[in-house]
Amino acid sequence: MVRHVRGSFEEVTSVTRAAVFTGLVLAAAAFLLDGVLLPRSVPFISVAVAIVLMLASRFLVRSYRSRRASQGRPGERVIVFGAGLAGRRLVHNILHDDQSELVPVAFVDDDRRKRRLKVEGVSVLGTLHELPAVAERTGATHLVVAVPLADGDLLRQVREVAEQADLHVKVLPPLTDWLTASDPRGSDLRDLDLEDLLGRRAVQLDQDALREHLTGKVVLVTGAGGSIGSELCRQIAAFAPARLILLDRDESALHAAQLSLSGRALLEGEDLVLANIRDEQTIRAHLAELRPDIVFHAAALKHLSLLERYPCEAWKTNVLGTRNVLQAAAEAGVGTFVNISTDKAASPTSVLGYSKRMAERLTAHYARTQPGRYVSVRFGNVLGSRGSVIPTFTEQIRQGGPVTVTHPDVERYFMLIPEACQLVLQAGAIGRDGQVMVLDMGTPVRIVDVARELIALSGKQVDIHYTGLRTGEKLTEVLFADGETHVETAHPLMTAVDVPDLSPDDLPAPHTTSDSHTRAAFVDHGSAAGRS
Repeated sequence: MVRHVRGSFEEVTSVTRAAVFTGLVLAAAAFLLDGVLLPRSVPFISVAVAIVLMLASRFLVRSYRSRRASQGRPGERVIVFGAGLAGRRLVHNILHDDQSELVPVAFVDDDRRKRRLKVEGVSVLGTLHELPAVAERTGATHLVVAVPLADGDLLRQVREVAEQADLHVKVLPPLTDWLTASDPRGSDLRDLDLEDLLGRRAVQLDQDALREHLTGKVVLVTGAGGSIGSELCRQIAAFAPARLILLDRDESALHAAQLSLSGRALLEGEDLVLANIRDEQTIRAHLAELRPDIVFHAAALKHLSLLERYPCEAWKTNVLGTRNVLQAAAEAGVGTFVNISTDKAASPTSVLGYSKRMAERLTAHYARTQPGRYVSVRFGNVLGSRGSVIPTFTEQIRQGGPVTVTHPDVERYFMLIPEACQLVLQAGAIGRDGQVMVLDMGTPVRIVDVARELIALSGKQVDIHYTGLRTGEKLTEVLFADGETHVETAHPLMTAVDVPDLSPDDLPAPHTTSDSHTRAAFVDHGSAAGRS
């Protein structure tokens, strides 16, 4: 007899098959004995009785075991939000795990059809809005969100209701984190964090297109030690490129990136390149030797306020450095070049924005004049990247505050680093020559709301101080410049735009000693939007 962990259609089928087989044997015996010792009606009655008794005995045993597993068991009493597949598997595994410190006492689910559902003796007692009453009735102390695809809006709503019920919220990791491993368990649960509240969006990728684009290719990533560059390397490695070459000027960053990729950080091998993209001859020599099929250009200076003070540095790295990599890639016969840009390049008002706008325009020029495919990818802030507000706020909260915000109404687009990099890879696979692929960043989030969320998650009382907008900062970033025509792409989270190209020959001579001349050059060459 096949054993089943939980009641299922297959279990009923197995029981029925066994009973019918037994009934057929008895029927054959009754027929052979011509009904003398065994009446011919008995086999058919016995089949029905056997099915009922076998299912009833299984139900009673399972109910007894489930009740014994949950009653009198020490641990934190938890309510599970979500009585779907993930929630049911989680409850089963918790109840059958002797080491678990959690005791499921109820489900809540907004699907009214599940109102009378009972899983392993744990009942659905209401909806999310009825959570405070369910918590009071059950004496629960924790709420577990068992909705792996829950987005930020839903999780913020869950947290608000849980606070009313005085419940501590824990969440399951995203579905992709446990689907290929094992069913979710109590040990998989973790506290709610800012990435859950602001991000956690499911991204559907064209895996076939990515495999065709990356597998077996020589791929080079500049700025490979940075937040975006290192995550790009980790995701590219999953598609089995022939070679993955990490280029960065920061040896410590290369060390960390290699460690995250291989678990070893001996800084050996030919796939680590220590070089500065400002050094034109060195970059050309390296790419001529390595001859990559694909280049992801993530190296850049990105601190807005610092670049306002030192615009020459932005010119050297973001403009001339990008030109150096583009020229070296063209000479090496690169098939695809992907320039990582920023939303600050749309209608720029800062040195950072102007410099990245010029990088987009330079990329468009190489698309027009060189074989191969040259595209840019434009997106906003990524949560947790180096230099973002999240690490800054976290450290300020750790020190007891205050948390500094420039303006109460300033807002920015946010995206998770893995999500951004997944879409960068997709854009590299489907972007057309010369286009700027603009990622859908969702809804802008007020920075002060981010600060408040982090303070609330910390459990501390910390003040917020407003410092005023800095030179070049906007209240709200935009993803598209005025006059840019939006073109739909094959991916729902991407829109393409065209930018006017900029020839390297039209770049003014570098003004390494005059910030005022450099700033003027930025405004002149970096402000072009829809004009050709």
